[in-house]
Amino acid sequence: MKLLVANLGSTSFKYRLFDMDHESQLAQGGVERIGADQSDCFLLVNGKKTEMTHTVPNHATAVKLCLEQLTEGDQPILQDASEVKAIGFKAVHGGKISGVVRVTEEVLQEMDRVSPVAPAHNPPYIAAMRQLSENLPEIPLIAAFETGYHATIPLKNRLYAAPREWDTKFGIRKWGFHGASHRYLNQRAQELLNRNDLKVITCHLGGSSSVCASFQGESIATSMGMSPQTGLFHNNRCGDFDPFALPVLMKGTGCSLDEILNQLATKSGLLGLSQVSGDVRDLEQAAAEGNDEAQLALDAFITSVRHFIGAYLVELGGADALIFSGGIGEKGTNIRSSICNDLNFLGIELDSVLNSNVSGEMQISTSTSKTAIWVIPTNEELVVARQAKNLLEE
Repeated sequence: MKLLVANLGSTSFKYRLFDMDHESQLAQGGVERIGADQSDCFLLVNGKKTEMTHTVPNHATAVKLCLEQLTEGDQPILQDASEVKAIGFKAVHGGKISGVVRVTEEVLQEMDRVSPVAPAHNPPYIAAMRQLSENLPEIPLIAAFETGYHATIPLKNRLYAAPREWDTKFGIRKWGFHGASHRYLNQRAQELLNRNDLKVITCHLGGSSSVCASFQGESIATSMGMSPQTGLFHNNRCGDFDPFALPVLMKGTGCSLDEILNQLATKSGLLGLSQVSGDVRDLEQAAAEGNDEAQLALDAFITSVRHFIGAYLVELGGADALIFSGGIGEKGTNIRSSICNDLNFLGIELDSVLNSNVSGEMQISTSTSKTAIWVIPTNEELVVARQAKNLLEE
């Protein structure tokens, strides 16, 4: 069974093509600058990258173009586009609809209803899914919502201390996100440690970051709440923020609520604190050159990650594994070191030599550490492909 897993932006379409009979990736590719006079297209197969330009007015055209690329040439990846049995999406927020579902008008309407909670994610997905449904009706569309992995979180860890009917009537609760990544990392930990009863803390750290506590492969707590803006702060999003500051800001700045929310979602986080950049690499360079604000942003981010790790060690009663993933988690040698600094009393002991020489998937804890510390590159697309395959087979 061959499945296409899509990653959408407002002007981009990226995909990976999987053969799920062997769980192997056959190709990846995509289109950038959709809607521009000239769009940039690429196809990567067996390490060989092919680049070209086309006029691509919308996402449906982008998908058709990508399918054509996969069926062309002397050694086509697909003999016919009909070999693609479905397109899977790592969808973010479906409100009351969670888990893995076929994309229908009802699903799209519910995604639209909660778009104010995920303004950077839901609108481009809704627009592209509608285009694809209309222009490629022969290919099933499957949404694997990030909230699905966190459906096992007990209510005591999911509810805000607000009027109970806010949850029951409006869905005001901690939904959690990055579900595909946390699911993959837990599945991989079970394989690596050859156990299915693990207590695991996963740190997905990148442009968007979250920490999750899982037991026996099921989420029991996570840092993100009602929206992807919450929990840890991100590259340009605020993270947790006191709502009672909003009227003060509106009065002081003269900005509307929407304007303040936009600043919290686009000009805050690492960027807002440092006033330098939302990229950790830029901040580390600036801090090394003596920029105190850049160092403050890094220190605050590290403190926030440690806060959630500490809380989840209590929630789990200790951890068998602490996992780092995402762009920062995989490449941030200094970040990992600072997060694990002086945690020996909790059974978390980082091997500084191993940590400084990370390459791909590897363990970086000392031989005496009670908690195994790992760096594991995530594979969200494979998780979505597995979920789509299961749904189709059902």
